[in-house]
Amino acid sequence: MGFWRIQYATIALREERRRHQHSRAVREPSLGARVYFTDRGIEELQARRGEDEVTLAWLADQMRTFVDLHPEFETPVERLATWLARLDDEDE
Repeated sequence: MGFWRIQYATIALREERRRHQHSRAVREPSLGARVYFTDRGIEELQARRGEDEVTLAWLADQMRTFVDLHPEFETPVERLATWLARLDDEDE
């Protein structure tokens, strides 16, 4: 499993848990077992930078830089950016 796939799944699971109070476990068909995702990267970000204030423009620049350095993660980064951009949309 790739890093961003795990992070994206973690975000999706967190939203699902908020909506339905389900467990954080999900079925991973390719592994044939339950897989538990962790928030280690998110926890490190919060611990190291949790008090920082940044603009969304700064975050977008950092995401672009990351994709430039790691083009294989373009799709998950774009999905995350789109999800963040549409958080307040009532239609979705």
